[in-house]
Amino acid sequence: MTRNYFCLFFLLFAVLAEASSSPAYARLQNDTLYIGNNYIERIFIWNGGNLITAGLKDKASGREWASIADKPDFVIPKQTTMATDGKWDIQQVTLPNSPKHTQVKVEYSLGGLSIKKIYRIYDDSPALACDIYLKGKPDAQWEVQEPTLTQMNHAGYWNTLKNKNDLPILDRLAFPGKHWDITAVEFFDATDNNNTLASSFSGLSYQEKSYRGNLIFFEDKQSDKGLFVLKESPCSGMQLAYPGADFITRFGNLETIGFGIHAGDIDSEKWTRIYSTVVGVYNGNEVNRYIALRKYQKNIRTLNPDKDEIMMMNTWGDRGQDKNINENFCLKELEACSRLGITHFQIDDGWQTGRSPASVEGGSFLGIWDTNNYWKPDPKRFPNGLTPVVKKGKELGVEVCLWFNPSFENDYSNWKKDIEALIYLYKEYGIRTFKIDGLAIPNKLSEIRIKELFDKVQEATGYDAVFNIDVTAGRRGGYFFLNEYGNIFLENRYTDWGNYYPFWTLRNLWMLSKYVPLERLQAEFLNKWRNEEHYKNDIFAPSGYSFEYLFGITLAAQPLAWFEGSNLPAEAFKIKEAVEQYKKVSYDFHQGIILPIGDEPSGTSWTGFQSIKGNHEGYILVYRENNEASGIKMATYVPSGSKVTLHPVLGDGVATKQTVREDGKIVLKIAKKNSYALYKYELK
Repeated sequence: MTRNYFCLFFLLFAVLAEASSSPAYARLQNDTLYIGNNYIERIFIWNGGNLITAGLKDKASGREWASIADKPDFVIPKQTTMATDGKWDIQQVTLPNSPKHTQVKVEYSLGGLSIKKIYRIYDDSPALACDIYLKGKPDAQWEVQEPTLTQMNHAGYWNTLKNKNDLPILDRLAFPGKHWDITAVEFFDATDNNNTLASSFSGLSYQEKSYRGNLIFFEDKQSDKGLFVLKESPCSGMQLAYPGADFITRFGNLETIGFGIHAGDIDSEKWTRIYSTVVGVYNGNEVNRYIALRKYQKNIRTLNPDKDEIMMMNTWGDRGQDKNINENFCLKELEACSRLGITHFQIDDGWQTGRSPASVEGGSFLGIWDTNNYWKPDPKRFPNGLTPVVKKGKELGVEVCLWFNPSFENDYSNWKKDIEALIYLYKEYGIRTFKIDGLAIPNKLSEIRIKELFDKVQEATGYDAVFNIDVTAGRRGGYFFLNEYGNIFLENRYTDWGNYYPFWTLRNLWMLSKYVPLERLQAEFLNKWRNEEHYKNDIFAPSGYSFEYLFGITLAAQPLAWFEGSNLPAEAFKIKEAVEQYKKVSYDFHQGIILPIGDEPSGTSWTGFQSIKGNHEGYILVYRENNEASGIKMATYVPSGSKVTLHPVLGDGVATKQTVREDGKIVLKIAKKNSYALYKYELK
């Protein structure tokens, strides 16, 4: 087939695709490829498939940036840039846990190396995502060392690389003009060691400089319009083959760098996926940048009220480890769950026959598969298997879940056996929700096998399985990688060590909420009556708050009851009324775009969240910490001049009707210190 007929065929295919029910489209015209939807369009010079961005359009505002790039967007170190065998197609894709969307696939070769780009286009998103795969033999071996991006040269400029050909570039945008604002955001997981989980830098784009972070906002000062680039990878300090930074800017130029692989990781026969990028557009208003980002993120996994709205209790927070775990204990804990209104009970480490290093009896993760019983229920602790526990849970309306630690030896060489173990637990007992702990991803092969484990288990369970992936330690997925499988277990905090403070938990949620969907995070509240002696003369001690308030700080996320229910005093169970009321609105609340309002939680602030559900309704969740003022004029994202009605749902709120002030502020009142109020609001 000649190239002209080839182009005509796919142009016809694209026109038909544009006429379908989806607003997403792609078309190739006169060596120019157009990809977009009703919100965004990215224009490429075809270049044999080795695409060069020619322009980017924000359709909502009509702003279009013409590119000045003369090089391909995607650069493989030391590889020829002459593309051959270029081809593309477009199709609509339906996946079980995400909405129907459009994929545009572009394939080409550079020498002996094949490249496949898949652009994901969601109907209601002002962003285009790009997943990239490599296969074949690269022209040369290459390996980027982290220090090369962090050394300054004698002139004071950032020395990005001694040889620019050594730089792995995921994507490139190059626009004219010198007036661009930058906000780069770096994220931190390994929350056992980190207690500030997001940090941003703002400045002007000037001479060439590098930035760390999964996210960068790039705003055109001349038009007050902006774009964002999200690097879908682990946190910066946890990435594989990390070049020392994630973005390089120079005036209107923005390069996203770091593939997450070295040349030796590329398979000659199978596609190897590298890190992905997302480019989105927005009007240059701060709230619009977060809304644009969230409209993309909410498509990664559709929030399922049956599987993803989780009020979970996990007993590990009381530091009993596995000493109490057995059939009788679990049956009692299920009763406690029912009395609290909890929907899910997760049996942590100790249910299995094998013993982990955290066991009070001592154990190891080495040699797990020397026998086939490690991941079977312990016959001494559970002589009847898990059947009586699961049965009791169903009677009480509490779903039983388990903890699981994939076997990491030899780069997860036993990943297929781990899959069999998880599928067995699903088929034998109906267990579908697993906390995945202990991940350590030292190399690409390990990453591939971990992802295969998740994918295969989902396929075998009809996509019913849910994984709560722990990000408390080690090299794991972070907030933007491997996050299509379920919720994120955010942090371990314990009164035993005096490192649980309610405002710390609230602060971490508040700081992440600009950039991460909180409905995808599990946030803990603890038994405040334990270990009071560890908090003597501490005004922020957990015991100084009501138990309902501790529960209340987790509402914007997925609440995690991090304790043994049998250790609670009778008064703790009074929160059931609040829990039941929350369950009625949690899904609706989480459907909105949840953003922070008020001041950063400090233990003495007025702070909170707003869930934006369209132009006329939503929720406001406000906290009066240990603050002397009984009321505040708080800036919100409610339009100025609107008439707003606040309907109390939970906590200590009072129904009000008021007109939003010119600065977007509304009056909020809470009579008592260390109290909260959840409102549903309506606008007229």
